[in-house]
Amino acid sequence: MLLDPSVTATYVEDCEICCNPIEVSATFQSGELVSFSAESIEQ
Repeated sequence: MLLDPSVTATYVEDCEICCNPIEVSATFQSGELVSFSAESIEQ
């Protein structure tokens, strides 16, 4: 999964393998990743 440091909100991305949705949240400071979480929101 590639993360874009310009995205500041939590977003949903489909899994590349099973297509189930994943809620992604990442926090960057000075262009460096400081926090990351990804949780399945299976339907």
